[in-house]
Amino acid sequence: MISRIFAGLAAVFLVLAFALMVLAPVDLSLVQGLNWLDDGLAARMQAVIRAGLGNATWVGVALPLLARPVWLVPLGLGMVCVGMSASFKAPGPAERDSRRRS
Repeated sequence: MISRIFAGLAAVFLVLAFALMVLAPVDLSLVQGLNWLDDGLAARMQAVIRAGLGNATWVGVALPLLARPVWLVPLGLGMVCVGMSASFKAPGPAERDSRRRS
């Protein structure tokens, strides 16, 4: 059951990533996409990350991520969901214990 949930999430994220690749401008970065959604979102994220995790996290992790293309985040989340779906998949009849032969 949980495998199907992750497979569905993977499909949604991968379709979203493809749609952003095709429909968004080529040079649209993640920070520009966030600012397109809400004008102050990037500034609020900066304040929260700096207050909670420190300036080094903002400079070392968040800033490089925000410079990447907007479609990269849903693509990464989709790939993680594909892996989770494969990890939780129940073994099929051929993959079960081969020692038991009837």
